[in-house]
Amino acid sequence: MTTESTSMFNGVDLHCKTNNTEHRTNEISVERLIVRRGQPFILTLKLSQSFNHDLHPLTITAETGEHPSEERGTKSSFGVPDNARRSSSAKAVWKMEIHNSSMGNLTLNITPPADTPIGEYRLTVKHKDDEALLATPAVLFNPWCPDDWVFLPDEAERQEYVMNERGIIYKGSGNYLISMNWDYGQFEDNMVEICLKILDKNHKHLKDPADDVSARCNPIYVGRVVSAMINSQDDNGIVMGRWSNQFWGGVPPTHWSGSHDILQKWFNSGCYPVKYGQCWVFAGVMCSVMRLLGIPCRVITNYQSAHDSNRNLTIDVNHPDYGVNVRPDKDSIWNYHVWVEAWMRRPDLTDDGKYNGWQVLDPTPQEMSDGVYCCGPAPVKAVLNGDTDLKYDVPFVFAEVNADCIDWLVRRDGSKQKIFSDTKRVGQNISTKSVGSNKRMNITDSYKHREGTTKERSVFKSAVTNTNGESPAGKLPPPKVSMRFDEVSAPVNGQDVNLNLVLNSKSKVSRLLSITTSVQGMTYYGSPVGSIQTDVKLETLLPGKDLIIPIVVPFLIYNKYMKDSDSMKFSVIVTDKERPIYSYLAEDDVVLMDPPISIKVVGPVRLYQEMTVELLFLNPVQETLKDCVMTISGSGLLRREIQYRIPNLPPNHRVLVKLPITPYKIGERTFVADFDCSVFRNAKGSASVYVQM
Repeated sequence: MTTESTSMFNGVDLHCKTNNTEHRTNEISVERLIVRRGQPFILTLKLSQSFNHDLHPLTITAETGEHPSEERGTKSSFGVPDNARRSSSAKAVWKMEIHNSSMGNLTLNITPPADTPIGEYRLTVKHKDDEALLATPAVLFNPWCPDDWVFLPDEAERQEYVMNERGIIYKGSGNYLISMNWDYGQFEDNMVEICLKILDKNHKHLKDPADDVSARCNPIYVGRVVSAMINSQDDNGIVMGRWSNQFWGGVPPTHWSGSHDILQKWFNSGCYPVKYGQCWVFAGVMCSVMRLLGIPCRVITNYQSAHDSNRNLTIDVNHPDYGVNVRPDKDSIWNYHVWVEAWMRRPDLTDDGKYNGWQVLDPTPQEMSDGVYCCGPAPVKAVLNGDTDLKYDVPFVFAEVNADCIDWLVRRDGSKQKIFSDTKRVGQNISTKSVGSNKRMNITDSYKHREGTTKERSVFKSAVTNTNGESPAGKLPPPKVSMRFDEVSAPVNGQDVNLNLVLNSKSKVSRLLSITTSVQGMTYYGSPVGSIQTDVKLETLLPGKDLIIPIVVPFLIYNKYMKDSDSMKFSVIVTDKERPIYSYLAEDDVVLMDPPISIKVVGPVRLYQEMTVELLFLNPVQETLKDCVMTISGSGLLRREIQYRIPNLPPNHRVLVKLPITPYKIGERTFVADFDCSVFRNAKGSASVYVQM
């Protein structure tokens, strides 16, 4: 800062490197002042004359937003001595004290309160009639401050859920848990500007900017705003969702391996939605934004996730008899669904802190909440206890993890036969990355009591009563024929899929069974892509004996369907020929493993020193791969993703890509490679390196 020679103020030293290191924001920048609320920072005024606060006070004013107000907590005047005139109803009052005073320099300790709204501030200083702009710092939430609503006591968890730029997102299905690396990159270039722009573009800010900026003191409010802004369903949101096989004008959701490229594209395009995303993309991007803002956040995957459209906590699944077509179900069960949890207090619900802690926030646009496509924050403890009368959106989240399923057989005449009632199918292997390691952590017990226990059924009945005011209907007895699927070999894309269907009965007599087996290509969100094969046969099940039926799906048959599918659904309906009122159901969602991408680092890995990364891919199928593209990304290693177009790759041929890279951040970093072609859609590979000085 420079001013006229007659000014009291000759300049200011913001001590950006020192302050940002103390506030744990130096990974973002050491050139811009970025601080956390509830924690002091220093700045040094360079004065043209000595300062005597007994004669003339020094006053600093902090303002944020277009309509700053003391009553709203978006303006605060404070000084040395602190006799600044302020409203009796002033909120979020900043504090200041002299740290050091020497000839020509005045060093001040300034503390934004732990309840000040986050955002960009204007700091101005006034001494007598002399006034000057000092800085425009960014103020973030502070999970290290006990008075901040996002305070997280454990340092290892703060490092994981705020500071870690690398993560793992789980996909696949309940029996095939697949992990993928995700680059959050929350401390990459322009992330402060991008995340504050997200807040300014939300519809509440456009409607009432003064009220919106004031409400940014509250992580509950901010989380809800971010949840709405990640999707573009009804605003200028970041990612456009697409749940079909047409991705004109963009890339399929499986292309993405990180958040920063998406956020940068949105920001650079004038806030035009990036095409396209699905649940794990929405969740990954939201986690990046929340961590940058200072709210502890983690990505959660729920397998066998229910979408309860009518909120009766029951999912009706229709199964057509052989040769029968049925309309798609409004209710559905997804192989998996991904959302985020954010850590915060919930004093809006109780005074005793009962619902403090992890809160579900879901940015995928499924259902409206208060007229907006957002979801949460819903306390995980409320979901566990079946407290579905609490805000926000607890009934929807409860159904996702604990709805009951009723399976119906739809016959040719349109009649429906209830063939199975399942209380255990929904909400399996709820997963997130472990703290400090890449291991999977199963957190199912934090969402629901153990299936089949008296407590679990009691909570379910309570949830139904809280939601609908009625008790659930009774359950059907268990089926008399048990069925399971056994793998003959691991399912790999490019090879035939082999399973055995194993049937058993406690019946003391032989039973003639009609066995209808169907295999469909499915999206992860429960929509069929196409019928791969169907088979009907009669078999006799002997008492006390296993009946084993091989199921083989050749690659040449399933290939054209799996290009647009996420899994194969094997469905078997067994009907007792002598007593047709007895039908039984078995299902399995099989996820095919993609062929590997080999990643090798050549040479030492040092900061600002060029090294070489080699990526190798072998075509394992007897078909030429066309339209081949290799995409490489990694925060701290590459400032933007790099794409290589590769010539057609004949069977059993390999491609080797050599990439020169210059790391620009120290510590553990991850390369993520994506290979897309005519047969394999966005196969992933990754490798971690440690960047040394």
